[in-house]
Amino acid sequence: MKENLTLLTDLYELTMMQAYFNNKHKNETVVFDAFYRTNPFGSGYAVCCGVEQVVEYIKNLHFDKSDIDYLSSLGIFSADFIDYLKDFRFSGDIYAIPEGSVIFPREPMIKVIAPIMEAQLVETAILNIMNHQSLIATKASRVCYAAQGDGVMEFGLRRAQGPDAGTYGARAAVIGGCIATSNVLAGKLFDIPVKGTHAHSWIMSFGDEYTAFKKYAELYPNACILLVDTYDTLKSGVPNAIKVFTEMRESGIELKNYGIRLDSGDLAYLSKEARKMLDNAGFEDAVISASNDLDEHLIESLKQHQGAKITSWGVGTNLITAKDCPSFGGVYKLAAIMKDGKFEPKIKLSENTEKVTNPCNKKIIRVYEKEPNKIKADLICLEEESYSENDDLVLFDSKESWKKTVMKAGTYKLRELMIPLFIKGECVYEPKPVMEIRDYCLSELDTLWSETRRLVNPHDVYVDLSKKLYDIKMNLLKEMGK
Repeated sequence: MKENLTLLTDLYELTMMQAYFNNKHKNETVVFDAFYRTNPFGSGYAVCCGVEQVVEYIKNLHFDKSDIDYLSSLGIFSADFIDYLKDFRFSGDIYAIPEGSVIFPREPMIKVIAPIMEAQLVETAILNIMNHQSLIATKASRVCYAAQGDGVMEFGLRRAQGPDAGTYGARAAVIGGCIATSNVLAGKLFDIPVKGTHAHSWIMSFGDEYTAFKKYAELYPNACILLVDTYDTLKSGVPNAIKVFTEMRESGIELKNYGIRLDSGDLAYLSKEARKMLDNAGFEDAVISASNDLDEHLIESLKQHQGAKITSWGVGTNLITAKDCPSFGGVYKLAAIMKDGKFEPKIKLSENTEKVTNPCNKKIIRVYEKEPNKIKADLICLEEESYSENDDLVLFDSKESWKKTVMKAGTYKLRELMIPLFIKGECVYEPKPVMEIRDYCLSELDTLWSETRRLVNPHDVYVDLSKKLYDIKMNLLKEMGK
């Protein structure tokens, strides 16, 4: 969805740009990292999402006439700076972890290498895009994990925080594992499956429930999911649905994609009773779908502890709003400045240890245990460093450096994570269909140990620093502490 989001930025990005413009010797090439510090939802991982919108944003980054007129009207920008903005284009490099990848705290999702004026301008939009979509994709992956292979449909549009959140959130939810969305605009824009049934108002608009069901079945015989809780689920709704299904079968209609939906009440009890009624009537393959303020914890409870007979899930508000963790917490920090043709490392200090940044121009290497192809750790290292699977690999905890693990040659695999999006301002990224990204995400999630995927108290995946990067960081901390 092409849109000029150039002014989707905080004012201070523009005021800093002008300050750099007025001190042109300060407009050095820099490295910025966009990363997050803590997994959302108490999860053991997150899902990277939003890269494609970042690409579209950068490709369309320019100040049009209305932007220029507005900025001029503010009275805080000089005429020569305004003239500069008229021809502004991004000229740097951008790298990213591919969409759908599992990611972990403190490793860059996006790396920007550009003159500082340009790198500063794009900060806000990159964070806005990546924070929201990664949050929703992560939530969706957790909900789908709890559903244990059952289909999960995203249908939270009416509760989303605005059209963009609902639409891009639907895309992120599908990447995270949902099979479809109710959002028709998202279906059109991103070529993702759309699904839906009917509302209680459809039932109430008829004189009786049976007639409403029958008319709906006549119109949609191959997608006949009937909402059975408008009046009385077990005394009215399910019996009337069975009556309609029986008539359909007797008239020679092949029943497929049919069943009932529960949207209120005790979902475990009602689903078990409805399953008995459907099975006794000969409709053993009828779907029992459920909605009603579901999230991963309730779905897990219904499936694993309450014996619910639900086989399809519609998840709305708690997914599209990420209700229990409404912010992803991504940040964008300066890591290096070009001096005399070399990058000089930069570090941000804080009294909070987790807020101390990792300096330098970096890359991420993912380390897998060869069997069973599960992630052992991620290694953040200098861009120029290289590793061979033919050598032993020493990993150590950067917080407690005496804790070490030696990976023997031949027992592990390495994969460099970040891919180029832009090189010298030119886009080199090839967009992928959303359903292809979804498949990739599912394969990525399969590389996590079950201990990392569990919903409560998961095992953390180690994100380590290379020895060279660790030494540079420690030396900077010592110098800063003098």
